[in-house]
Amino acid sequence: MTLVAGIDSSTQSCKVVIRDADTGRLVRSGSAPHPPGTEVEPERWWTALQQALAEAGGLDDVAAVSVGGQQHGMVCLDERGAVLRPALLWNDTRSAAAAADLVAELGDGDAARGAQRWAEAVGSVPVASLTVAKLRWLVDHEPEHVGALAAVALPHDWLTWRLRGATSLDTLVTDRSDASGTGYFDPVSGQYRYDLLGMALRRDPGEARRLVLPRVAGAGEAVGTGDPGLGYGHLRLGPGCGDNAGAALGLLLSPGATSVSLGTSGVVASVSATPTADASGLVAGFADATGHYLPLACTLNASRVLDATARVLGVDHDGLSELALAAAPGAQGLVHVPYLEGERTPNLPTATGSLHGMTLSSMTRENVARAGVEGLLCLMADGMEAVRRQGAAIDRVTLLGGGARSRAVREVAPRILGVPVDVPPPGEYVADGAARQAAWALTGADEPPAWHPGEVTTYEAECDLGVLERYREAARRVAEAASP
Repeated sequence: MTLVAGIDSSTQSCKVVIRDADTGRLVRSGSAPHPPGTEVEPERWWTALQQALAEAGGLDDVAAVSVGGQQHGMVCLDERGAVLRPALLWNDTRSAAAAADLVAELGDGDAARGAQRWAEAVGSVPVASLTVAKLRWLVDHEPEHVGALAAVALPHDWLTWRLRGATSLDTLVTDRSDASGTGYFDPVSGQYRYDLLGMALRRDPGEARRLVLPRVAGAGEAVGTGDPGLGYGHLRLGPGCGDNAGAALGLLLSPGATSVSLGTSGVVASVSATPTADASGLVAGFADATGHYLPLACTLNASRVLDATARVLGVDHDGLSELALAAAPGAQGLVHVPYLEGERTPNLPTATGSLHGMTLSSMTRENVARAGVEGLLCLMADGMEAVRRQGAAIDRVTLLGGGARSRAVREVAPRILGVPVDVPPPGEYVADGAARQAAWALTGADEPPAWHPGEVTTYEAECDLGVLERYREAARRVAEAASP
């Protein structure tokens, strides 16, 4: 049996799966936590990876490995490869003003024109989460680091580089899916946009070209071997991928299929054979890990809405589901707009969460639980609608992520999302996608291996438009209050 490993270096933890390269059968696994916060020393990711690998039984008998990871994080390196500052993660919103400035600048002072130009250039409009906005923030707030800046990598790029031995900046490598989330890579042409990178750095494009950016590898390409000094010399390395593309690969999603992921972030992603360019900024025109595209709407808030609601009510997640399912649909008019960390979709980085429709009768533990579940799903329903406006025909979705383990979420989802909801067996689908990519790189085949993801359970219910309409009215009021 030939074994391959897949790594998911996510916001909250590092997960490792080791699978049979031919069948995809899970052989063993491991995990380790990441520190909290929106900026993290990358070395902590490496430490967590080593711990997760040890728990998974190591890599001595593994033939290939790939890394999937959280997108957008800014890892700044000097000419020796040393990390200059803690990495700013995707959910760090301090760069919101920088993103707005970049949009206006490309539009010669006109934000609407700038948004259209950004969407046409790279498929996405800058928001606080994108790497390009974080680089502008760095220039304006920490110029001492910009002077020493020699390379910019993403979290999965940096971990792949460490597995290779981190011998030279020139050996940094990424893939099309993760590069498409930087804001300075065009997924259609497959080229970096040094003019946009230069704009972010307040440099001309010629100066920007002196900065080392990871080489963008092809889908399924073997990008090198591991570091013999670490005992990894026998390993073939895949290019890795962004977490959303990794999940799509792990689920074997093909063009036309849509997933809704409820992890630290919420993501509606639709695999597409054609690119998108949404000037509204609600849908990011990313690439997937197989040569197609992955237009997606990403929310800052997802499973932690459930965590927070359960904490307030003093229950665990099973208890939260019991309470939510004991309440009537619509929670007697109680509406939770769950912008607990600001929000990206819609782009309201300074907004806060709120409860609407509070009355003596609606303020029960059951209704608060139900409103938390419904508010999260309404947020995702709006993400689905944004993706539909870009041409995706969404007639069913695959639900995954930690939030999908909630019985209340699974049962309420079709009422709010308005389509049948397929729930695969619980699993680490980003890590599974990375493992599938590793097997692909090992074989050199034209397509990734056709592993079976397991039997799905389908949930269906009649759509409750009244809940969604009340939510949208409350969200509109929140947006008006949060807008400058």
